[in-house]
Amino acid sequence: MLAGILKTNGVQADGINFDKGARTALAFVTLRADGEREFMFYRNPSADMLLTPDELSLDLIRSAKVFHYGSISLIVEPCRSAHLKAMEVAKEAGALLSYDPNLRLPLWSSEEEARKQIKSIWNYADVIKVSDVELEFLTGSNKIDDECAMSLWHPNLKLLLVTLGEKGCNYYTKKFHGSVGGFHVKTVDTTGAGDSFVGALLTKIVDDQAILEDEARLKEVLRFSCACGAITTTKKGAIPALPTVSEVLTLLKGGA
Repeated sequence: MLAGILKTNGVQADGINFDKGARTALAFVTLRADGEREFMFYRNPSADMLLTPDELSLDLIRSAKVFHYGSISLIVEPCRSAHLKAMEVAKEAGALLSYDPNLRLPLWSSEEEARKQIKSIWNYADVIKVSDVELEFLTGSNKIDDECAMSLWHPNLKLLLVTLGEKGCNYYTKKFHGSVGGFHVKTVDTTGAGDSFVGALLTKIVDDQAILEDEARLKEVLRFSCACGAITTTKKGAIPALPTVSEVLTLLKGGA
């Protein structure tokens, strides 16, 4: 079913592996009145946890211009080794490495372990996106400011992003930093908003990485990305809530 949904949405399914014994992980999402959510997971173990380095489609990874990943695949072996191998192959092939830790604490054995493993691959990424909550978790500070964000900077990083929900995002590069405002929408379900934001950003820079060095163009792209994230919160679900380009352009024309 999930492979079918990906194909319906125009995603190449060449790299999908199926496990004969284990099932796909399930996430149960509980919505609060303000559209924020809480997660409960069923794995025990799920197919994704059992992915081995030998099962990777290395040619497919080498053909990618951008390699995007989270941290859930770092929690257990053999998936952790598969993740590290895929990252290494993508880096060697010249892909832009994009990291969204996507913190899901209930899946980790402890907060300390989550922090340690999330940071264990930190210095490999070219682009890193964290939410305000993840920034607090990783730095141990309750401040969402430039100093706090820059404590996560590493020398090879091209772009660090801190998303602020409805308030937009802050961006940091080697040469400049600033913020982009959000959009006021009627939020129903925030699931998928961060993925929508970062997906929009990556589609804009995949063929034009020079955007990362041009502040005016980067701000324009981030505004587009914020609009994508905002629209995603106005509908229930993750994939069904992802906006079309025309929906985004309509919101951009309407202003914040």
